[in-house]
Amino acid sequence: MNNRWWILAALCIAELLVMVDNTIVNVALPTLSRELDAGISGLQWIVDAYTLVFAGLLLTGGYLGDRFGHRRILMIGIVGFAGVSALAALSQTLGQLIAARGGLGVFAALVFPATLAIVTTVFPTGKQRAMAVGIWAATAGVAVAIGPV
Repeated sequence: MNNRWWILAALCIAELLVMVDNTIVNVALPTLSRELDAGISGLQWIVDAYTLVFAGLLLTGGYLGDRFGHRRILMIGIVGFAGVSALAALSQTLGQLIAARGGLGVFAALVFPATLAIVTTVFPTGKQRAMAVGIWAATAGVAVAIGPV
């Protein structure tokens, strides 16, 4: 297999991680409600903190990649995402978990645009680029679907 396809596989794994986190928390909501004594609005914030911050910072994440290098921003995003994921797992209160989910959104907004930018750099033109971008896009769709599973 060509080295470019291995790069695509690694990028898709990074993308999968940030996209699956959009929906994976939904299956834990009953437990979170019980353990953190969270009401409906608290549970809504657990779900939405990630999505709101992620969506709100996507353009900024893309700009930072253009400005400082997509590979560098991708690495910062992955390391930050892993660190904040650990904080989310260790959350003892509803506020801590909501803050951690917002932090995850920050780093997801770095990872997601960087993965696509690197895909389009590694596959600059032609049929292989179309296939690579298609695989990248399909990964996002699969991630959202498997999150609740």
